[in-house]
Amino acid sequence: MRVLTWNLLHGIALTAPDSAPSLFQVASELTADLVGLQEVDREQPRSNHEHQTQVVAQAMGLAHWIFAPAIVGTPGESWESATDSHLHHHDSADHGDLQPHYGVGLASRYPFHNIEVMRFKAAPISLPLVIPGNPKPQVIKVADEPRVAIIADVTTPTGVVTVATTHLSFVPGYNVKQIRKLTKYLALRPNQVLIFGDFNLPGKISALVTRWDSLAALPTYPTFNPRVQFDHVLAKGYSQESVERARSTAQTKALAISDHCALVVDVS
Repeated sequence: MRVLTWNLLHGIALTAPDSAPSLFQVASELTADLVGLQEVDREQPRSNHEHQTQVVAQAMGLAHWIFAPAIVGTPGESWESATDSHLHHHDSADHGDLQPHYGVGLASRYPFHNIEVMRFKAAPISLPLVIPGNPKPQVIKVADEPRVAIIADVTTPTGVVTVATTHLSFVPGYNVKQIRKLTKYLALRPNQVLIFGDFNLPGKISALVTRWDSLAALPTYPTFNPRVQFDHVLAKGYSQESVERARSTAQTKALAISDHCALVVDVS
């Protein structure tokens, strides 16, 4: 089973944005059975009002998908915290709520059930962040936003797996509390568990603070010269043999869209 996690940067290209391929074109080059998406737009003017989770799912031939917004509105502008009433999935009405949303998405080749959402409050501070650019990065002050995780049981050919995808705070300490809360909750599940996404935690930190198995140790950020791993796949309930086998398959893909590489792992 191939797992892919990808921070979309709301579908923009860092270089030559006017001539970059579409999100659908880029996603159609990828193959995976489970896909976690972060920094995902829905009905945002800046991304041509695309429903980006749906676009990626359709491009990759994944029939089952769900989008969970963290906010209603536009990041960096005007927004309010989203609620579970704003969830949208493959069985929803064609379009539903036409307000702009921003959050995370989960897509699967296999059916979902027992869908849950875990929400995290924004840290009450702003921090200067280095935004990658080519050739020069920029430093801007950014306020934190609410965060969200999608949790679902997925019926795969080898059994039920609990999966979760999330995009955690960039504020040190807050992201550690968030990943600990998520893993503590999911550790109670009787079946195997996979958590994948952009944790905003570099290197081995997420595995160390959770004591879960990391299935990949590769730099994922920024795309044009990856030096830091912010994107991760954590696992619980897999044998050491399965963990080592998955680690041997891990790879990154620097794509024409986003400042994060997609991270891919084969899990068995």
